[in-house]
Amino acid sequence: MSLTAQQIELVKATVPVLKENGVALTSYFYNRMLTNHPELKEVFNLGHQRSGAQARSLAGAVLAYAENIENPAVLASAIELMAHKHVSLEIQAPDYQIVGTNLLHSISEVLNISMDDPLIDAWAAAYGQLAEVLINTEKAIYDEHAQTQGSWLGWRKFKIAKKVEESSEITSFYLVPSDNGALPQYKVGQYISVRVFVEDLGLKQPRQYTLSDSPKADHLRISVKREDAKADFAAGWVSNTLHNLKEGDEIEVTAPTGNFFLLDHNKKNVLISGGVGLTPMIAMLNGLVDAGIPQPVSFIHACRNAQVHAMKQHIEQVKAQYPTVRSFVAYEEDNANEADVVGRLDLTQVPSDMLPKDADYYLCGPAFFMQAQHKALVDLGISPAQIHLEAFSTGGVQLS
Repeated sequence: MSLTAQQIELVKATVPVLKENGVALTSYFYNRMLTNHPELKEVFNLGHQRSGAQARSLAGAVLAYAENIENPAVLASAIELMAHKHVSLEIQAPDYQIVGTNLLHSISEVLNISMDDPLIDAWAAAYGQLAEVLINTEKAIYDEHAQTQGSWLGWRKFKIAKKVEESSEITSFYLVPSDNGALPQYKVGQYISVRVFVEDLGLKQPRQYTLSDSPKADHLRISVKREDAKADFAAGWVSNTLHNLKEGDEIEVTAPTGNFFLLDHNKKNVLISGGVGLTPMIAMLNGLVDAGIPQPVSFIHACRNAQVHAMKQHIEQVKAQYPTVRSFVAYEEDNANEADVVGRLDLTQVPSDMLPKDADYYLCGPAFFMQAQHKALVDLGISPAQIHLEAFSTGGVQLS
């Protein structure tokens, strides 16, 4: 579907409005859609609705699309990210009709213009173009799952075979398929969606969690941080539900997916994480161990203190077995002198030979953490093409 020159100009003309009122528009849109289609409450994460994160993310995505309406190809990486997330939630082509109808009516109602206004026609064409790209991208991912041995389509039941406390906040869940079927050889760094019944809401809720281990024949592993309520942060519905489940309880899972994964086992790799962002890095490290650690690996991690530092013993065991694996730890609080530095991670304090110019770099953690480390790496002379970031939000991570 192609847009006319007039439709392109009309969409571009909405950019100032989106910059000023985009979050208000997308918040209205989600409220409208979920009111009209309450069944979608089990598709969209209501925790992200509650915090406003989903509205902000969509507002950023809509703005980026409007700004690049003449050349949407520049958004290819964001579209791929969105497509993988949609697949993990089992979103299908017919769902786009529901979203499109509510989005267009939201634009009409928030901007107080008629549905017959040329601007609505322009956005209908623009949305149709984007939906077509996403549907085709998602179809390719669904087809890949259908053709991958051990993979599956839709929600599959898994039992919690084992729970292991990794730190004061993080617990690992070992998940085995209830049907005793095979599991796929996924790419280390990819994630799954988990869906559980949340009693406080009276409905099921999905959440994405990175697989925290390399592929195993009989189980998947996720490592989940318990999100306790704070003064400015509500408790996590899904994470707390998971932590309260027992071994033997059943949950629903979609197949591993995602476009953040280890690209080359045969290169030097530097893994940089903050907090629970270490989960894909552990998976990548274990994937490299499976390959025999063909090249040196640097594992750089930052967190609050030793009590919340998950899987540190595992990293020490890998280092003992493979001397070319080196680690560096920054704790914001350190009463036992267990960290290499105290305070926020500063890459200028990391030994320079742990940051080789010819390595691939992987970052995962809070958005502000990834922004800071990306800038620090570029300042140290690392090409942005060598730096790869995990970003679950379709709004992306702002690096400028």
